[in-house]
Amino acid sequence: MRLGEGQPVLAGTSEYLTDCPKDVEMRKQKLNVWLTCVMAVSLIVPIISGGFGTNNVKAGSVTKKLPHAKLSKDLLEHVHNARGYERVRVIVQPSYSWGKAHDEAIQAHGGDVKQQFGNLEERVVELPTYAVELLAARDDVEYVSPDREIESSGHLLTTTGAYGLAATSGRGSLDGTGIGIAIFDSGVDSAHISFTSNKQNHIVKSVDFTGEGITTDPYGHGTHVASMAIGSGNVSTTTTTSINTYQGMAFNSNVVNVRVLNSQGKGTLSGLLNAVDWVLANRSLYKIRVANMSLGMAAVDSYQNDPACKAVRRMVDAGIVVVVAAGNNGKDSSGRKLYGGIHSPGNEPSAITVGATNTYGTDARSDDTVTTYSSRGPTRSYSTDLLGVKHYDNLVKPDLVAPGNKIVGAQAVNNYIFTNYPQVNSYTSANAKMMWMSGTSVAAPAVAGAAALVLQANPSLTPNLVKMALMYTAQQLPGYNMFEQGAGEVNVRGATDLAKRIRTDLSSTTPLGAPLLTTGPTLTPQSIIASQTVTWAQGINIGQTAATGTELITKYQKIYGLGTLLGNGVLISNGVLIGNGTMISNGVLLGNNILISTGITLSEGTYFCGTGVLLGNTLPLNDGDVLGDGVMTSDGVMMADGTTAGDYTVDALNAMVNGDNTACMK
Repeated sequence: MRLGEGQPVLAGTSEYLTDCPKDVEMRKQKLNVWLTCVMAVSLIVPIISGGFGTNNVKAGSVTKKLPHAKLSKDLLEHVHNARGYERVRVIVQPSYSWGKAHDEAIQAHGGDVKQQFGNLEERVVELPTYAVELLAARDDVEYVSPDREIESSGHLLTTTGAYGLAATSGRGSLDGTGIGIAIFDSGVDSAHISFTSNKQNHIVKSVDFTGEGITTDPYGHGTHVASMAIGSGNVSTTTTTSINTYQGMAFNSNVVNVRVLNSQGKGTLSGLLNAVDWVLANRSLYKIRVANMSLGMAAVDSYQNDPACKAVRRMVDAGIVVVVAAGNNGKDSSGRKLYGGIHSPGNEPSAITVGATNTYGTDARSDDTVTTYSSRGPTRSYSTDLLGVKHYDNLVKPDLVAPGNKIVGAQAVNNYIFTNYPQVNSYTSANAKMMWMSGTSVAAPAVAGAAALVLQANPSLTPNLVKMALMYTAQQLPGYNMFEQGAGEVNVRGATDLAKRIRTDLSSTTPLGAPLLTTGPTLTPQSIIASQTVTWAQGINIGQTAATGTELITKYQKIYGLGTLLGNGVLISNGVLIGNGTMISNGVLLGNNILISTGITLSEGTYFCGTGVLLGNTLPLNDGDVLGDGVMTSDGVMMADGTTAGDYTVDALNAMVNGDNTACMK
């Protein structure tokens, strides 16, 4: 059975799917490298006596093996950058079985077999770097890869840029202290060790709005979601795990457990509204500055009419940053790319709507992709006029994307998800059980935790300023359009750097165009994440378009205030989107096209469609793509009162449990 055909694949699995488009391109690139390498190999092999050339096929046969890319990319880079006699430890896979010829060839070049296995043919080998390519060129060697350090897939802090914020000199201690996060979900297992640090339990209040009269998490969704935002990482450690392996984004924040989904992961709109009402009444008592909603229902009514959207707007207007999962409906049952699958309340413009990325188990962001199941925009909720004509909202969503594929988090005791899908179990210690889940449900609380860190960096920020900081500093992923990734993948380090420079004396009376930042050195629109330089998107989503320009962060925009939307300053004139001059300064540029990113900034890329088409009721798509219309989505399917409460769609549930197995796992 191939990967992706009915069986889950854990993040970090070193396998490639031969039928994945990404791999096709990757193999082309590797083939070019190998065509260069083979000339060197064909010259070296004949003049080395008693080495890897012994019992090896001649140069012409080596060429025949090149398309198999027998050296992993990271090992090849290491070999080319190292001194020839530097020693490296690798994993060698023989073409068939390990034999005496392998041992002799390795010994001839000063190498040693360090470990062999009873039931596996692979060997752990240490040898000089100059000999690695020669070893891979052997006809009886299938693949050579580095002996990588083993880590769990719970690398959320490092890959988002949050790791080190609490300890880096000059940054202060950014860990979420003093910020309350309301988790609207299926409850939280507060006894889990992930929610306790320094002998303090961070679940400060639990309330139930399902009618079941409990606040624990028999379903298992809410506990995992909460740990993405604030997990302490205090599970028992071994030699292969560190204390920070399972930390959430803002691990010293407090969680208010707002239970709106029952033991089967279902709830009612009325229950949600009741919960929002409670949060609004108690936000000051529990210092609630952020709310996370990894849930949704059909996005049928326009956000202007949808009660859930209006409830979200109320929280935002009260100063609460609301983060919502985009949904797991990025493809239909036939695997075709689906647009218009953003669910409610993710279609609310004041919310931060989050899609999911696949990090392939690495901290580096250079290989990150948007998952196939992550819901795409534009929003297809609509209003109907007196003639029965539908008028679609067609907002650009999601706003951001974040890691959401096979991410490890807290496992509630005896929960429904694990009981029915035991393959999600990831790690069991003496004091905690962990499991992985996939989906925008997992990505959203990562952004909620990021928002808590931004607010800790500058508590004076309005929700719109927090949203701007997160979008402006995000990283654009190449090859994805704005309906797939919004402003890009969240960059916590960049967002907190920007937040610290924003003035703390801004108010409703601050004039348009006034300085936004405190005096100091010019901000460089880049961040270092996992030793890589990340360029900021330098733009934001607003309504049916995007805005770019340095004035977004150098001058105060009236759209940053409470009670407004980021898109309030946009006017339509003869089908062209323009700024009205009273809410957005003239130096901010509004885009007239939806772009496919080059991976640099939000304003650079190729044409996907014009924003003018979003003003109508149709949307041109590529052949094979599908446009949804009020698609029913998952993430704790919440049904409106009076409607039939259905289960998760099959595709969405598979996304949550199995992850993006159709992507090229690395």
